[in-house]
Amino acid sequence: MDILGTLSGLVMESGFAGFFAAGGWKNLVMIGIACVLLYLGIAKKFEPLLLVGIAFGVLLTNVPGAGLYHMGIWDAYIYECPYDAVNDYALYNVTEGRAYTEEEYLYYIAARVSGHTTEQIEGYFEAQSETEGSIAADFQALVEVPGFDFEAANEIADEVITELSFTDIIHHGGLLDILYIGVKAGLYPCLIFMGIGAMTDFGPLIARPSSMLLGAAAQLGVFLAMFGAILLGFTGPEAGSIGIIGGADGPTAILTTSILAPHLLGPIAIAAYSYMALIPMIQKPLMRAFTTEKERKVKMEQARPVSKTEKIIFPIVVATFVILLIPSTAPLIGCLMFGNLLKETGVTERLSDTAQNGLMNIVTLFLGISVGATTVASRFLSLETIKIVILGVIAFGFSTIGGLLVGKLMYKLSGGKINPLIGSAGVSAVPMAARVSQDVGREADPNNFLLMHAMGPNVAGVIGSAIAAGFLIQLFG
Repeated sequence: MDILGTLSGLVMESGFAGFFAAGGWKNLVMIGIACVLLYLGIAKKFEPLLLVGIAFGVLLTNVPGAGLYHMGIWDAYIYECPYDAVNDYALYNVTEGRAYTEEEYLYYIAARVSGHTTEQIEGYFEAQSETEGSIAADFQALVEVPGFDFEAANEIADEVITELSFTDIIHHGGLLDILYIGVKAGLYPCLIFMGIGAMTDFGPLIARPSSMLLGAAAQLGVFLAMFGAILLGFTGPEAGSIGIIGGADGPTAILTTSILAPHLLGPIAIAAYSYMALIPMIQKPLMRAFTTEKERKVKMEQARPVSKTEKIIFPIVVATFVILLIPSTAPLIGCLMFGNLLKETGVTERLSDTAQNGLMNIVTLFLGISVGATTVASRFLSLETIKIVILGVIAFGFSTIGGLLVGKLMYKLSGGKINPLIGSAGVSAVPMAARVSQDVGREADPNNFLLMHAMGPNVAGVIGSAIAAGFLIQLFG
């Protein structure tokens, strides 16, 4: 028995050896980032219920050799246009059981379309892109290949690329691949919305329907960040996914991104939940800058009482109207209003309790760790991630400003009866944004109580972010 050879093999096959392989330093960096996120979630209590799970998912997916999450498998499932996948990562083909490199795939398609042999195409590319030596140069060289037709290439790509099913992913994937199916299928975000609905009181919104205007205005950052992302070179679906960070709603951001730009799910989810935790730091300076002390001191009259009948009818009417208006909102709005109906009927207490507690906790566990798994080092450590972080804070800022500006307008139109601070609560972070409105109002006047008034725009923001997400999915999906 070759003891030294066996020990050497064990060392070379260990995860530690992976750190010394090409690009292994990136895994070390990501493990460091995971530890920072764990510190923020545990010590600083930044959205700990989800950030701790996401951080541990980041840790697990970047341990070399763990095999818990396979990005190549999901790339093959996600991309309908093979050129997108070739531009990004190698494709996994179930029938062959192996990964095609970018060059192999490109040569194969080019040869099939142009009538050349793979060797001829390879030689042609080498001659054309000798100095650049990149896949981008190879794509540019394709334009000059005699007889090459991109439309025909797409047709052939549909023939030769086998689209994976969830069954194939269960067979070939690891533990986190299986858990991630719940994200990709849109299951986890929708179940969380059901729990949110069961915990939400729409009474303040029903009592003051004008709060819907504030919830709508607070989506300003979504669309400004989207246009900014397009200007920075992101595609429409990617820009829509980045913009939805401004809705301040983690599950909505995850669902939208998993449909439109799943390859950006990791950085978008981390940015969304990090900024949600930083709402007091982001919003308070803007609230002071865009309102006067006189406006911040305004005391609002108590809203009218809302009957139980109104609370029961509200989720039914909203679900019907919004889904008819934008059908792609059905998963989020449907689950949100169903959860709220369970709470308000008074005859489904057990189901409401399950949605609020047991189910919510289980789904949060799976959602956090599976989203964290998408932060593979080779993809996360890029210029795109930095752009997303910057655009995310811009989206949050302008969403706050949008709500404040409409709040100031309502202040003027009401003759000074509406405190514009409640407009900042139009973002969807319930109830943190409403508490921030309360805190800033009490700084101006310790006897000013805005919490219940701010809850109207706050819950309106939940509906508003879901509508914005549905619109973006319908636009780019």
